[in-house]
Amino acid sequence: MLDGYTAEILARVQFAFTVSFHIIFPAFSIGLASFLAVLNALWLWKREETYLKLFNYWKKIFAVAFGMGVVSGIVMSYQIGTNWSVFSDKAGPVVGPLMAYEVLSAFFLEAGFLGIMLFGRKRVGDGLHMFATALVALGTLASATWILSVNSWMQTPAGFAINDVGQFVPEDWWAIVFNPSFPYRLLHMVLAAYLTTALVVGGVGGLHLLRDRADAAARRMFSMAMWMLLLVTPLQILAGDMHGLNTLEHQPAKVMAMEGHYDSHPEGAPLILFGIPNPEEKRIDYAVEIPKLSSLILKHDLNAPLDGLDTIPDADEPPVAIVFWSFRIMIALGFAMLGLGLWAAFARLRGRLYDAPMLHRLALLMGPTGFVAVLAGWITTEVGRQPFTVYGLLRTSESLAPIEAPAVATSLIAFIVVYFFVFGAGTWYILAMMRKPVVGHVLEDERDDVQGDDAQDGAAQNDPARGEGPILAVGEEAAVRDKTAHNKGEES
Repeated sequence: MLDGYTAEILARVQFAFTVSFHIIFPAFSIGLASFLAVLNALWLWKREETYLKLFNYWKKIFAVAFGMGVVSGIVMSYQIGTNWSVFSDKAGPVVGPLMAYEVLSAFFLEAGFLGIMLFGRKRVGDGLHMFATALVALGTLASATWILSVNSWMQTPAGFAINDVGQFVPEDWWAIVFNPSFPYRLLHMVLAAYLTTALVVGGVGGLHLLRDRADAAARRMFSMAMWMLLLVTPLQILAGDMHGLNTLEHQPAKVMAMEGHYDSHPEGAPLILFGIPNPEEKRIDYAVEIPKLSSLILKHDLNAPLDGLDTIPDADEPPVAIVFWSFRIMIALGFAMLGLGLWAAFARLRGRLYDAPMLHRLALLMGPTGFVAVLAGWITTEVGRQPFTVYGLLRTSESLAPIEAPAVATSLIAFIVVYFFVFGAGTWYILAMMRKPVVGHVLEDERDDVQGDDAQDGAAQNDPARGEGPILAVGEEAAVRDKTAHNKGEES
């Protein structure tokens, strides 16, 4: 017979599985909605067809990702009420209203204007269509705001009292919503969503530039994505540093696990670049360290003392190995993103941003890494909070409903099977749409560069690698179709 501890582990695995699937889609939707708003605004301002074609291309992908995000989010709400009903009962007076605000102010905003954004351009006019697109983007940000407020309150609870039956009851809603970690977590997550989207857009642009480097739409989306990486990645590193300092103040055990500091360091702590956590011996084996750098990063002082996990009761210690490795994965990917942005900036300065196949291949390879970084960051955050659901006040083991392990195991298997087919099909469909080129045209000033000198004497007429071959023919044919469609007033 499976015991209660196993039921708790299974319930935690089930929630981790569903929330990991869910976070992928909102992270993409938040950034993509803002990208669509920018594309729409640029189309209205400049009237360049490339922006309209990109908008119509990415709005279809957004619709599928948004739908999968909604469906996967509903599942988590049911889990809180079934597997974690004790948490729901104790934290419900605080968490419940915040979740309701998310539905009323954010989800309704998104759902109410999504149809206009997707299908309404020819029906409502450009101005109202732009307004609807902006509100959808605002709705995704508002939704993230409320959800992150809930999560941040669970990490750094404030503005509440505990009544006679052990429930958290609100006393100050401002303190609850704007709890100590909320501003940093919101900024960090929104920037992560923008970087995730920039990597996907850049990867898709890189794919189509590898096929045809004179594709105007591919060039435009790749350029915009690389600008976003270059500008936002340093801001994300700064936001992460501020978030880390806030976490050190309010959740020191999490930072100790992230850094791998089992022992306290009274005269400056080293930064452990690599190592293998050894929980039994409470040490990091094969550690590669930089002396005192951890104190410099966390305290901005090389010789500042830094406490270790030896100051934390064993019962309150988070799982070090998971937090240690997920944090390093996130950091490594963040610097890889910065490297990609700098490489693209260097190529742009040399005038070779669209003639750099290695850069395009790297962008394509890094397309999914934003999702990996987001998952690694959330694993760091959530596992680092353990063994609490409400940090320091309500333990995870005390939050579980009186459920049997076989029931949880059965539902977990069902979730895995259903998610594999439903979200696997949705993801496959999104990837299939991304593989298709944007219906666009070849830039006139790039046609000569693609043709090369051989095109002048007709030698490359039928060679797609050297001249007016099938790739350019397709581009020219698409340009004729687009011109005709534009004259007829068609938009996509």
